[in-house]
Amino acid sequence: MSEASWLDRLQAGFRKTSERLGDNLTGLFNRAALDEQTLDEIEEALIASDLGPATAGRIRVRLAGETFPLGLTETAVREIVAEEIEKILAPVAQPLEIDAFPRPQVILIVGVNGSGKTTTIAKLGHLFLEQDYGVLLAAGDTFRAAAIGQLKVWADRIGVPIISGPEGGDSSAIVFDGVKKATAEGIDTLIVDTAGRLQNKKDLMDELAKIRRVLGRLNPAAPHDVVLVLDATTGQNALSQIEVFKEVAGVTGLIMTKLDGTARGGVLVAAAERYGLPIHAIGIGEGMNDLRPFDPRVTARAIAGLPA
Repeated sequence: MSEASWLDRLQAGFRKTSERLGDNLTGLFNRAALDEQTLDEIEEALIASDLGPATAGRIRVRLAGETFPLGLTETAVREIVAEEIEKILAPVAQPLEIDAFPRPQVILIVGVNGSGKTTTIAKLGHLFLEQDYGVLLAAGDTFRAAAIGQLKVWADRIGVPIISGPEGGDSSAIVFDGVKKATAEGIDTLIVDTAGRLQNKKDLMDELAKIRRVLGRLNPAAPHDVVLVLDATTGQNALSQIEVFKEVAGVTGLIMTKLDGTARGGVLVAAAERYGLPIHAIGIGEGMNDLRPFDPRVTARAIAGLPA
């Protein structure tokens, strides 16, 4: 996919978000002055667009300090929104780098069932393959036979090996075997699927703690990354997922999926503002090339409904 095509897809993916922002701001443009009532209304519109109270307050302060000789225009407001969003996103835009030594770099992928976790693992593996890294997948979500089967299908599709076991098996044993295989064969990265159930946080916490103990015996630096996959369509619920998985898994970074076709893409900004966790990549479709490293400027302008 060409860069121009990707930018078009990104703009299209955020269209519902930017249209929602525009709908919420309708009637606030072309006023002669920015009085307190107008600022209140803009702030409320930004919050309603899932950008979050902190971001909305920040933009309000910026607008209050601006002068609009030609009146308050939609383009002027969108430009300021884009600039302030970019300031929030720029510090957290960090690609997932394969730099661990000794190899393999162990990446635990966590997230609730239905977040797009398994397909994201495949897309991430494909992204690394394009960078000439060796990839091994580990089907650590042994709680669901469907998860094991799905990951096997994706491993075959992208052409990488996979370590798996029976449904209900010991996920830490699978991770152990994965590290041993990757080490013996000189594979650069081991990407591990993990259980996505949150009904009993203690069970999940115990399981992840056991995986960490096993990894620690093989490589004290592992896991090198704990990446939370978030579904953008859940809106503000994504923030509560970050809270929980930070507690149970020690999340080190985020990937946000399903940004195409949702009006709730603003939650990406709210997550960056509140937690400051690295955002490694975003997904805007189901295709293998639809997961890309996160670009803060392009994303900010897409959210604001402006051309890149």
